[in-house]
Amino acid sequence: MMKQSLLYSLLIGAAINLSPTLVSASEQAYVTNEKDDDISVIDMDSLEVVKQIPVGQRPRGIIFNNDHTQAYICASDSDTIQILDLKTEQVIGELPSGEDPETIALHPNGKTIYTANEDDALLTVIDIETRAVKTQIDVGVEPEGLAVSPDGKIVVVTSETTNMVHWIDTETHENIDNTLVADRPRSAMFSKDSKRLWVSSEIGGEVVVIDVPTRKIIKTFKFELDGIHSDRVQPVGVELSDDGKYAFVALGPANHVAVIKRDDLTIDEYLLVGRRVWQLGFNKDQSLLLTTNGVSGDVSVIDVKKMKVVKSVKVGRYPWGVAIKDVL
Repeated sequence: MMKQSLLYSLLIGAAINLSPTLVSASEQAYVTNEKDDDISVIDMDSLEVVKQIPVGQRPRGIIFNNDHTQAYICASDSDTIQILDLKTEQVIGELPSGEDPETIALHPNGKTIYTANEDDALLTVIDIETRAVKTQIDVGVEPEGLAVSPDGKIVVVTSETTNMVHWIDTETHENIDNTLVADRPRSAMFSKDSKRLWVSSEIGGEVVVIDVPTRKIIKTFKFELDGIHSDRVQPVGVELSDDGKYAFVALGPANHVAVIKRDDLTIDEYLLVGRRVWQLGFNKDQSLLLTTNGVSGDVSVIDVKKMKVVKSVKVGRYPWGVAIKDVL
């Protein structure tokens, strides 16, 4: 059995190395590991972990600044957002996040970061240059998912217990509307044209598509997988392809990613990945999609053109967030 597994891994690795269009050169994926207090760095050419970078306690959300010279990391149990210099791979500072930051979003102007404070029912707005809190906005109970519209006009935050999407004007910092969704909304993502918002509800087992101008739900997806009880279908991470063709939804302990066609808003297929799939991240040309699988402690690599998982990469314990960048 061990020989067969080894042979399978070698064949997959050979197939990847022989496919020049499968990966973009000189990219690295940064994966936060909740239980190890570090980041696994995956070389996107070899699809192997090349280093581990120690960071704060219980790292979860991770994003890059606009020029990909720094990463911002939610060190949840350290109650801070750490600034990681990607050239030196050293933590060079912190942003005041409030207690237990879990997710973060960057305004398109690159000057403002938003973070959800789950324990305090607050959205914290941070000025990056001064490293100071600009304001804190009261939202629903247990805020989690965050997204800023590409046009920079709206930031949304989902509240897991209030079961709402809160719509915040980025200029006035006022909560201008609320949209009720299913139980425990997790992730939110705007379409590239800022016209639609996709929101996952973990316990409700749903993903909704919301019309941004009216803030009304226009489509609700429920997911059914053969041999998997509905209680295990728990949508969390969402990613949208820039070409407008697909939405990808991580289904948690169902261990699958749902593929949705956005032209007719239909579920196309389900892809088997690792255990307790959590977040998703594209490489630059969106030929590959990575999934973080918390329980199995690995990352699944999906070839988007083939709609096929081509490799599993072992990382640390309880991988949570993932972001992919060009090498400097």
